[in-house]
Amino acid sequence: MKIKVGTQLTLEPTFTDKTEKYRCKVVDLDEQFIYIDYPTDTISNRTVFLMDGMQLRATFVEDSKAVYAFQTEVLGKKSKQIPMVRLALPADSEFLRIQRRDFVRVSTSIDISVQFEEERYQFVTDDISAGGSAVILNKPVNFKAGDEVTLLIPLLFNNGDLKYVTTLAQVVRIWEKESLTIASLNFTDTDDLDKQHIVRFCFERQLSIRKKTMN
Repeated sequence: MKIKVGTQLTLEPTFTDKTEKYRCKVVDLDEQFIYIDYPTDTISNRTVFLMDGMQLRATFVEDSKAVYAFQTEVLGKKSKQIPMVRLALPADSEFLRIQRRDFVRVSTSIDISVQFEEERYQFVTDDISAGGSAVILNKPVNFKAGDEVTLLIPLLFNNGDLKYVTTLAQVVRIWEKESLTIASLNFTDTDDLDKQHIVRFCFERQLSIRKKTMN
């Protein structure tokens, strides 16, 4: 098991329009549950009260300094020497090793709208991260490396939520990948909430890919 008593967790609500992060510590665990102390908000340092059924993304640093993430749910409260919150303990296969930065790149095909000056194009991504995307160009375009474009990216989540991310992006380069023409784009003004949506989307896709490869 990659998690143990004393592990520091960072929790992020999964389904919210706010960018929030909480800090807590694992104080007990068993074969089904993780027990944490009451978390505190990383900005205000105030105690946060988690509602039963709340969906969370948790990250922690293992002894080897590797960073892991997993999805969990609040399953109630428990009192021993201290008040504790009970979280669902995922299977070992559902712990994902991630890069230290949030910009984990995932290979996936999603629709993306690219606007340059007065022209709007509809393409499909080759991959995406919170920092940028590679887009498959299926037709000639008027933009080139160094140009600024506007993107509209619909993100469909596992629970059926649909979020639209709008951001400016700089065209880094246009290049050939096998028989495809690819435009590499760097997001330049993505706000924190939209970044959170993209990180959540990438995390869900990573977990889905992991499950498929293990079947």
